[in-house]
Amino acid sequence: MDIAFSSPDLQALCEQQRLMTKQLGDNCSRKLRTRIADIRAAATVAELTAGHPHPLKGDRAGEFALDLHGGKRLVFEPANIPVPKHEDNSISWDLVTKIRIVFIGDYHD
Repeated sequence: MDIAFSSPDLQALCEQQRLMTKQLGDNCSRKLRTRIADIRAAATVAELTAGHPHPLKGDRAGEFALDLHGGKRLVFEPANIPVPKHEDNSISWDLVTKIRIVFIGDYHD
């Protein structure tokens, strides 16, 4: 899958191991590197299996999360144009081939 980032800071966090470890710690940064590799290897979001992949609800509807470590999550949204949708207007995650990472952290805080 193709990966984009919602900000340069988020891209730096995902691509610079030293920054990642400093901000997230060893365990979480290791999981983040693994999850990003999993995303790159998958053809669609539906192929993701590690990290308890799940669509989000409420104020984060339209986003998808993967667990990292210690309550932190990698959150992304579809970046396909147009976004593939079902007849009920929900996102067809099995057709999403491009994502944009929008958040890394604990959204419950």
